[in-house]
Amino acid sequence: MKTYQHMGVEERIELQMRLGQGESLRSIAKVLDRSPSTLSREVARDKGAGYEGRRSHRRAVRCSRVPRVARKLADETLWGMVKDLLRREWSPQQIAGILALAFPDEAELRVSHETIYTAIYLVPRGELRKELALGLRQGRSVRKAHNRGLAQRGRIADMQSIHVRPPEVEDRLIPGHWEGDLIKGAGNRSSIGTLVERTSGFVFLAKMSSATAADALTSFSKALKRIPAALRKTLTYDQGKEMSYHTALTLRTGVRVYFADPHSPWQRGSNENTNGLLRQYLPKGTDLSIYSQDELNAIALRLNTRPRKRYSFRSPLNVYAEHIQLTQCATSTAH
Repeated sequence: MKTYQHMGVEERIELQMRLGQGESLRSIAKVLDRSPSTLSREVARDKGAGYEGRRSHRRAVRCSRVPRVARKLADETLWGMVKDLLRREWSPQQIAGILALAFPDEAELRVSHETIYTAIYLVPRGELRKELALGLRQGRSVRKAHNRGLAQRGRIADMQSIHVRPPEVEDRLIPGHWEGDLIKGAGNRSSIGTLVERTSGFVFLAKMSSATAADALTSFSKALKRIPAALRKTLTYDQGKEMSYHTALTLRTGVRVYFADPHSPWQRGSNENTNGLLRQYLPKGTDLSIYSQDELNAIALRLNTRPRKRYSFRSPLNVYAEHIQLTQCATSTAH
């Protein structure tokens, strides 16, 4: 698994050069092997000044050596107001909101709700901490860890990380590698499975009766079995629990399943982009259970027949059909 490293001066200079040539952050991210969000934050730090690699690197070095800012609630005036409102049983979010309204032009008198939570739990144990914590919804005087309960719920068994996925998947030259996901309907009460082939952008939609692992196994198996066996190589998915039966999916279809890192949608960029396009036909906040498989096939066909610039204005269907034809030729030649 990759370990994160801060950007070096060479990367920052190359980022500056490529930005100057008009390249997008997403394309630069691929060259630098960085996430687009990392580069977006890097460029945003030079607000209004125009990105300059050496200057940004000097700033990053300075920030690594000195504290960024003093804690806001070290200010007694602000902390006094916060404590008073906590004693009135206001929540940190309510306090942060009312301070923002009361002092729109005085940043030193505004504070985020997360900073307030942190300040409460930094108060030494005793009566003051208990008094301040009484206003919190859960009334805890000790903060509960964000990852608590993860071990009890358990992770997906036998997960294969995206980082051990065959290198051929990354360059999009060899067909048969897919990305998968669920798109959710109103109140997360309905869902549709999506499959996107990485080299062609070809889309399959799978009707789901629920978002359970058993239903995902059945629906994705049906969809994948519509694909020629030679074009069923791998599937990259997020760590959603609906893919808990991934080993059974592999046994049924021959597709090896790899899991992206948590909170890393760019690792399944084809699927994320397709899900965005699908919202034109399957708007957020609607009941997705009303669509039949035939209706979903018709929606997929509309996407698959759109010309795409990345394929020299051929459609995903054209490119996918070429893959099938080449695969069939290769199979007949082998026999």
